[in-house]
Amino acid sequence: MIQPTHSSDIDNIVRLYTDERVRQYLGGPRHVDDVKNRFKEVVQTEEEMSHWTVISNETNEFLGLVTIDKHHSGKDYEISFQFLPKWWGQGLAKEAVNAVISYSFTHLKRSHLMAETQSANTRSRNLLERLGMTQVDRFTRFGAEQVLYKIEQ
Repeated sequence: MIQPTHSSDIDNIVRLYTDERVRQYLGGPRHVDDVKNRFKEVVQTEEEMSHWTVISNETNEFLGLVTIDKHHSGKDYEISFQFLPKWWGQGLAKEAVNAVISYSFTHLKRSHLMAETQSANTRSRNLLERLGMTQVDRFTRFGAEQVLYKIEQ
């Protein structure tokens, strides 16, 4: 189940952003204070929804986070996702990310979304391709080769 992220999710978000395996291709673990400062202001309205917490339907456990934010280019919106390793390889990320993509097209009226990941992150690249995203560019940023993907409505 995906639901809007609220300030009450901060402890789970800290777990996610400080996990070395989750952050392997995302610049490494973040400092707890940095995560808390970034997410304490996550107050969303339906018109501006951009962060979704993913919760297990069966156990009500926190699985991960899906976000839509401005891409580094400043002109496009980027979908990104992070899940705790316990939940990798079960198809849950695909289901959640696909739901947010659909929401973005239907409710946020986006015509397309981008996604960027390191070329070395084969699991994320495979997921993006299974979601129907296509590669549109490769470049070096943050000291590593990145692959830029796009999906259109």
